[in-house]
Amino acid sequence: MKPFTDEDVEIYIQTKVERRHYLVSKAVEEVQKIIQQLTAEISYKATRFQAISNSGIHNENIKDQPALLAKWSAMLRGKRPFHPSIQVLAPSQFLITVPLRGLSGYRECQVRHWRYYTVHGAKLLSSVRDPEELHQWLEVEQFSKSLQQWHETDVNIEGDLVPAKVLIVFRELVEKSIISCNLSSKVAVLESFSSVVRVAVETSESQVEVELVPAVEIPTCWPEKAQWPRCLKRWPSQEKVQCIKSLGFDLLARSNYHWQLCFSRAEHILMEGLDEDGGCRMKCFRVMRQMKEDVWCAGNKPVITAYHLQTVLFWTCEKYPRTKDWRCFPEAFLRLVQKLHKCVSQHFLKHYFVKNTNLLKYANTSDLDLVASKLAVFLENPVFCLD
Repeated sequence: MKPFTDEDVEIYIQTKVERRHYLVSKAVEEVQKIIQQLTAEISYKATRFQAISNSGIHNENIKDQPALLAKWSAMLRGKRPFHPSIQVLAPSQFLITVPLRGLSGYRECQVRHWRYYTVHGAKLLSSVRDPEELHQWLEVEQFSKSLQQWHETDVNIEGDLVPAKVLIVFRELVEKSIISCNLSSKVAVLESFSSVVRVAVETSESQVEVELVPAVEIPTCWPEKAQWPRCLKRWPSQEKVQCIKSLGFDLLARSNYHWQLCFSRAEHILMEGLDEDGGCRMKCFRVMRQMKEDVWCAGNKPVITAYHLQTVLFWTCEKYPRTKDWRCFPEAFLRLVQKLHKCVSQHFLKHYFVKNTNLLKYANTSDLDLVASKLAVFLENPVFCLD
């Protein structure tokens, strides 16, 4: 272990961070190719699902909206390569969204009513609980255009599109498509106690666990639950705010009754151009992510993921919007780690767009406390492991 110096930071980046970038980029490329083949087969078998290559700007649901396509193309031109369906939570843990076809013209639902059914369609005496802040119900009538298949009982109960039922259909398609694509040696469906679909994908370097998530992409509006930006905030700029909100959001099938709001396109644009003022925000983020994976929270299923770190970065950028706050790497980096330590210690990290949501609400508290203790040790004696 060596002292915290600029030279050591650069050595750490060259030996650790850049090596990680190479390995993860290689894994993403291999996993993307395999899952593209798998989802193309699923799309061939069932028109309600699209291949992952149809995510974002290529989604068939918006092919009849040339103005929207032109605007998106202009915003993404010149940006770093970005696959809108893939989130790298850790080097061996990915989340990949699978776009759904035949649901367009979304509008927010204004009328609240109770649901008295199980996910299997049986009647209940008491109503199903309301969704949490980051979740919502989804009715097929909220779309001005919908394929007839979305009205069928294999995915629809009393007009609601039920995530658990969508996932049952999707899991069966995944299992059949692995066989028909001759991918059994590369992809295996993992057992799960919930309805989520997880697969193990073999790459040339290691095995990657991938959660495959059916997603309704909604590029035409911003959800009312996301009261953002907050008043009198200087970061991000108003121009970037308008750009971000024009990209809309997604709804993910990850639970039984309720669809989860997702802002991956918005988060990508926020990460883009972070350091246009010459700051070191991205450098801080990449080093913190590496330290998290090497020392503070290693393992295949870490309690703190890259998504948590990204959220910490957004909150810190908002609190410290000035260029001069991000000129000195040691100060900026320690400030970021202090914010992470506070969130992990308190078991509380607000979602950046839906602020009443605690991203650590269901995390294992013992695991969080262990991470907090390691962060405290680092903050007392900030050194990098260069071995």
